[in-house]
Amino acid sequence: MSEPWLSADDIAEHLGVTKDAVYAWIAEKGMPTPQVGRLWEFQATEVDAWVRGGGSAGGAG
Repeated sequence: MSEPWLSADDIAEHLGVTKDAVYAWIAEKGMPTPQVGRLWEFQATEVDAWVRGGGSAGGAG
């Protein structure tokens, strides 16, 4: 079964940060997410791996 795609609100809640922090991480830190039209879509496993790898270190949150 494939992993569901999450919204910016969902991933912010998953990580315990604000949606503004998520958008800052996309723009400034290369948070992994494709943009679908005007929406950003996230997969929790990819974002979790990015965080564990230090991708969010020293950033917004």
